[in-house]
Amino acid sequence: MLIEFSVTNFRSIQETQTLSMMANAATELQAENTFNSGIARLPRLLHSAVIYGPNAAGKSNLLLALRFMKNFVLSSAKEGQQGEKIKITPFLFHQQTKTQASEFEVLFIQEGVRYQYGFALTDERVTHEWLLAYPEKRAQRWFEREYDFSSQQENWYFGTKFKGRRQVWKEATRSNALFLSTAIQLNNTQLKPVFDWFQEQLYVGKSMNFDPSTTIRQCQTSKQKILAFLKAADLSIEDFHLKTKKVSLEHFFAEMPQALREQLRIEVKMLHNVIGDNQKKVALNLEDESDGTQRLFEFAGSWLDTLEVGAVLGVDELDSSLHPLIMGFLIGLFHNPEFNKHHAQLIVTTHDTAVLDKEIFRRDQIWFVEKNEENATLLYPLSDFSPRKEEAWQKGYLRGRYGALPYVKLRAFDGN
Repeated sequence: MLIEFSVTNFRSIQETQTLSMMANAATELQAENTFNSGIARLPRLLHSAVIYGPNAAGKSNLLLALRFMKNFVLSSAKEGQQGEKIKITPFLFHQQTKTQASEFEVLFIQEGVRYQYGFALTDERVTHEWLLAYPEKRAQRWFEREYDFSSQQENWYFGTKFKGRRQVWKEATRSNALFLSTAIQLNNTQLKPVFDWFQEQLYVGKSMNFDPSTTIRQCQTSKQKILAFLKAADLSIEDFHLKTKKVSLEHFFAEMPQALREQLRIEVKMLHNVIGDNQKKVALNLEDESDGTQRLFEFAGSWLDTLEVGAVLGVDELDSSLHPLIMGFLIGLFHNPEFNKHHAQLIVTTHDTAVLDKEIFRRDQIWFVEKNEENATLLYPLSDFSPRKEEAWQKGYLRGRYGALPYVKLRAFDGN
């Protein structure tokens, strides 16, 4: 369960921007769109959040930051060597931030325990890393490391509640790798719930680039579930078949991932009824279907996986090739207690404002981004404007009441 995510000095983000999944005290759609985290004194959490804003304002960068954090946790200890550069892009529109560290922090719940984990880094090294855990309601600082640039030394702290071969893990941690990742590589068990949250409970992708191999893999055991998902989206698909193509292994590069190899072997055929004779079917290759149908099939597996395990799913540009009603259907699955029994959470960016006035979201689920005078991203919630429950949010947004709109300079474009 995600509580909060913060990022500083990353791509278009200069000052710290925080996306909170904590619900406010409003009672609207409380039973469907919020849930009790099980943590005492912690507010109810939201099942979803939607982010609006003009092109190039930084919506995608928020999700890219979350994806970067996940990938660095999973790979920093096992990829690269000491001295190799870290592929990080700070805010480049200010002289100071070019050389300052980028920072990421996430608050989440895993196996009934609240954690607060974060790190800061430049392209040369990790400059700060910390972890707090709340297994007994009160905060326990398990570890912290911070690089002192003046002395060029790393200062370490280990709490009394953090057990195991601390010195071994410390000495094995490269300057360009995370202690969390390194300790896991060396069989630390106490940190495994934290690592597992990033590995198994956090998915971030772009709607146009979802890996269909997840859907194809699910079809081996849960084809009817995938088919029901597609039919519920009001597609004219009656069935589909997967066929293994005869592809010579010599066409594959040796380094190609096995999942991608298997995906290239599979041909997907969508079956449609013949008008006047429902006993006959027309088979179309997936690539011959509409872009919307292809998108739905590609991320059906990830969507259902997320709901099944109660994970966090971040999707950039959800509205790509999708009708607003289909988009509403997809989001609605996260608000439906029958489908979302494990309190999965969804974070999406979109330009489609049609879902704003369809009683899909609460006021605290709607967020906006815009650029300030320094060309930096600002993130803020609709609730900052204290809108009335009955207010026409779509109309208010398109009229500029909440900002986060593109400024189109028609007079500057003469058409030549």
